[in-house]
Amino acid sequence: MAAMATLALSGPVAGLGGSALLVKSTRSKMQLTSAFVQRTSLVAAPKSDLCMSRVTCFERDWLRKDLSVIGFGLIGWIAPSSIPCINGNSLTGLFLGSIGPELAHWPTGPALTSPFWLWMITWHLGLFICLTFGQIGFKGRKDGYFNKE
Repeated sequence: MAAMATLALSGPVAGLGGSALLVKSTRSKMQLTSAFVQRTSLVAAPKSDLCMSRVTCFERDWLRKDLSVIGFGLIGWIAPSSIPCINGNSLTGLFLGSIGPELAHWPTGPALTSPFWLWMITWHLGLFICLTFGQIGFKGRKDGYFNKE
């Protein structure tokens, strides 16, 4: 079996046989050639004092977190999830009420058939959806994405 794996890995990969990148360097330019794309590219040679270039595809503060979004999103989810519409109980009440019985037999975790999992996943999924849409709406309005022009 090991010999078969070695034999399978020792051969060239189909389609990539000539794709090794060859570098021919001159004083100011580097010539990059590849048999895979059949093209030569000239690029500026890297300076000796730079070890790596830093390239970023998007701004550093990509999350752009704002505590008002978190606060309004949390209130925006707790308020509707606290409406007693599930047999006279609310989703928040069912979730928080299911935590106590599970902690009663603490070293043992909740069973897979426990309703705790349903309430926990539903409550948190709703919270994360509300926070995501809150972030999109708040930052979109602030950046003017929803302006009619």
